[in-house]
Amino acid sequence: MRKAKADSSCFARGLFAPAECGIISAVKILVAITGASGALYAQRLLDNLDPREHEIHVVLSHYAQQVVAEELPGGLKLPAGVKSHGLKSMNAPFASGSNPPDVMVVIPCTMGTMGRIAHGYSEDVLQRAADVVLKEKKKLILVPRETPLNLIQVKNMELLLLAGATLIPANPSFYSGAKTIVELVDTVVARVLDHIGLPNQIAPRWAEEKE
Repeated sequence: MRKAKADSSCFARGLFAPAECGIISAVKILVAITGASGALYAQRLLDNLDPREHEIHVVLSHYAQQVVAEELPGGLKLPAGVKSHGLKSMNAPFASGSNPPDVMVVIPCTMGTMGRIAHGYSEDVLQRAADVVLKEKKKLILVPRETPLNLIQVKNMELLLLAGATLIPANPSFYSGAKTIVELVDTVVARVLDHIGLPNQIAPRWAEEKE
């Protein structure tokens, strides 16, 4: 929900205009974590979302919990104020088109989850939320982490793009000069934050002038 006025040129840029447009928004964000390898991507996204400024919800697939246990020895750390939901609970607010999130990010996204979303399956609240986000014309961001890709997976991606989703593959950039795994992961998370519409400086920009 917008809390400040902006000129018409800002609104022409889309729902989530940059901060310099003068729009201060309290965004409802759903972070969905699936069983693809790359739980650190989800953790770093959560680390860079502020529940004091935005309404943050989290839901994990069944297998995501096992991957988190393998890849994040300390477990998934949820910032204070983040609301966690059970996978089978259709009482979550974002399960209905009358109360959709502004943004849903599936990070990392398995090919199975991507395929089910692409074909409209709603077997649990994660898939139902993605269905709601698409039908309500909100922002759905998927961060697939898979290689190589088969034709079925590519066609599923095509369907999602045609439906209005944004695909941000978990392909880190190396021009940043990252020296740690976290810094490398942040090059992807920065792009996710960009597409949510949240200003960030967690990774260097291309050709950014150094002071």
